[in-house]
Amino acid sequence: MTRETPLTVAVIGAGIVGLCAALEIQRAGHRVVIIEPDEPGGRQAASYGNGAWLSPAAIMPISVPGLWRKIPRFLLDPTGPFTIAWRDLPHLACWLTRFILAGRSWRRIETCVAARYPLCKGTVTDHAALADEAGVPQLITREGLIFVYRDRAEFLAEAREWRMRAALGVRFSEIAEADLRRLLPQLGPAYRFGARLDDGGQVADPGAYCRALAELAFKRGAMRVAAGATGFTIAGGRLSAVETEGGPVACDRAVIAAGIGSRALAVQAGDAVPLISERGYHVVIPDPGIALAAGLMPSDGKMAVVSTPQGLRVAGQVELAAVSTPPDWRRADILLGFARTMFPALAETFDSATIDRWMGHRPSTPDGLPCIGAASACPDLFHAFGHAHTGLIQAPATARLVAALIDGRKPPFDPSPYCARRFGG
Repeated sequence: MTRETPLTVAVIGAGIVGLCAALEIQRAGHRVVIIEPDEPGGRQAASYGNGAWLSPAAIMPISVPGLWRKIPRFLLDPTGPFTIAWRDLPHLACWLTRFILAGRSWRRIETCVAARYPLCKGTVTDHAALADEAGVPQLITREGLIFVYRDRAEFLAEAREWRMRAALGVRFSEIAEADLRRLLPQLGPAYRFGARLDDGGQVADPGAYCRALAELAFKRGAMRVAAGATGFTIAGGRLSAVETEGGPVACDRAVIAAGIGSRALAVQAGDAVPLISERGYHVVIPDPGIALAAGLMPSDGKMAVVSTPQGLRVAGQVELAAVSTPPDWRRADILLGFARTMFPALAETFDSATIDRWMGHRPSTPDGLPCIGAASACPDLFHAFGHAHTGLIQAPATARLVAALIDGRKPPFDPSPYCARRFGG
């Protein structure tokens, strides 16, 4: 269903969420202008450096009951899987308080999980369809995803989370040690049990995928303004333009999908969203001597380990710090250390390789949910940001929801959990 009179919609940001939104808005019959100062799919984007997983099981928020007890350790241990930069603690204090409160009970977690699942459940099918349209079907693989554990007891320690997934229809199968060895003969002896997400998948090359989606949008008539968005022209409560570094861009509607840069724009749109950078790192080991059919995640590291055309990518870590804080490349070295533990026979190969290290800013809200929907100051402005480390997974469903809201159509699922007004202005 399309509107009789097409609108001009400005999409601010050409990361994976913005690109999916642009394509979905075009599908509804509208003209699209993409406002993005950098090249789509470039290293500057969180979409470039993510773990490449497409997981319908990515329903758990980071903050869960009891996490608050670990905050001192996060502050004291700069090499742990979750760390908080001391120098930025004053800046992060209010966000951290909301973060801890969001995970204070399992009832609240169950509510969050129920809201996250509609954004995650169709991710593999959705991305496969988009890749087909863009002419790059080979960039989406559907071989499942495997969590590896030191033993079954470690898996059972996460039984509550797995029960939540199963209750929503997420299919998984347990992998005993003998079967794990057959599937992954090079996996180190430290890992003796696995859980396979049967319906999981992977983007082989996130940067190339984003570039392909951008090219598809441009072939379908989208225009690009190579400038940063700085604000909005609103008169009589209606939007007439997005202000940019290169001048105003006339439009009828606008979507804020600028990743970590969305916070300042959201304030101008009437919503003071507590958005910070959940900084993520990756290392890529070229010619690693191993090719994984399915992505892996070690239980003791909680990072994605995937094969890409550039090499073995190990991506993850949670570092809460200001955007302006310089990268702490020890985080990347931790990832490399896990690669050695997972594949000890290849450690010498890893050590002699020229490692590509990357850090990016994942836009995170304290309650584990993105902001999707109309802005408070103007009904012509729409939020589509704050997906943290699951932007790739949640992008297609976010795009469908935003496109429906722009058109005033019945949304594909309840948008109320993602309303920016939940943060109280």
